[in-house]
Amino acid sequence: MTDGWSVARALTDPGSVSGLDASGWTHLLSAARALSLIGTLAETLADASIPPDVARVLSDVRHSNVTGQRQALWEAECAARALDAYPGRVVLLKGTAFAAAGYDAARGRSIGDLDILVARDGLDQVEALLLTAGWEWVKPDPYDDAYYRQWMHELPPLIHATRDRMIDVHHTILPLTAGPKPDAAALIADARALPSGLWVLSPADMICHAAAHLIADGDLSGGMRNLWDIDRLVRQFASDEPGFSETLAQRARLHGLTDAVERALRLSAQLFGTPSLWPARRQSADALFLRRITAVDGWGRKTRKLTRQGFYIRSHLLRMPPAMLARHLWTKWRKGHRG
Repeated sequence: MTDGWSVARALTDPGSVSGLDASGWTHLLSAARALSLIGTLAETLADASIPPDVARVLSDVRHSNVTGQRQALWEAECAARALDAYPGRVVLLKGTAFAAAGYDAARGRSIGDLDILVARDGLDQVEALLLTAGWEWVKPDPYDDAYYRQWMHELPPLIHATRDRMIDVHHTILPLTAGPKPDAAALIADARALPSGLWVLSPADMICHAAAHLIADGDLSGGMRNLWDIDRLVRQFASDEPGFSETLAQRARLHGLTDAVERALRLSAQLFGTPSLWPARRQSADALFLRRITAVDGWGRKTRKLTRQGFYIRSHLLRMPPAMLARHLWTKWRKGHRG
């Protein structure tokens, strides 16, 4: 039976695909695409002996990914030009950061929206500069706009009027209503400069951000790609950054993300064999997280509906207290019902 585990096995042991028949390849590629790991799989199998039809598909994927990453880096450059008058640091996040920094995690990675982090006291200026440069609001609804500005970790999303590319402007890495309170000023202060004049998070903060996004915020949608990011980053930083394990532990404590980072490292180790940075003992709940993360079938369809629903509810409870959540959902329901 094909699910996310089959994709993980192909990524960590490319030789495991040698016995696949046509149906097996269809299922593997469909699952990898659904998990946003088709580009990574294409790079992993670039030199493997695979059927000609599969090789052509994966070659097209590699070419598409090269184009996608070039577009992502150009979008970052456009944002940098638009924000030239802003005196603070503009820190790239997620896939664009990996690509701009030349990290291993960028290899084959698909990149969607441009995510940046700026100081909260600079949001008004950043917003004004982007609007002047051609970005416009995606969510014009007054309630959504107010909700983002009061409670979220980012401005309402913006899209460029002519390039049709979105940008998410963050001032921290978790909603203000969430339990952990990452030190946003420290994230920016310890960021590393790029030749372009943009910045990326420090290695330890980059993993803290990935873990926060995966464990302490979302419903684990896209979780397998996030764990692959963590695996690639851990392997590179453990090799290239002296004392990385201790630094990561210190930064996780600073940001209130020790539990999230520990769980992300455990899950990544179980799924991809990520080297252990700290002594870790599996927890019974890890199996439930992995069940959610690998919930896709050989046709790319989501599976395990009850598990997914449970994590969806969990994501909302992590974002805000129950009473606030009830008011928010009631307001959204009433607006939708009236529409």
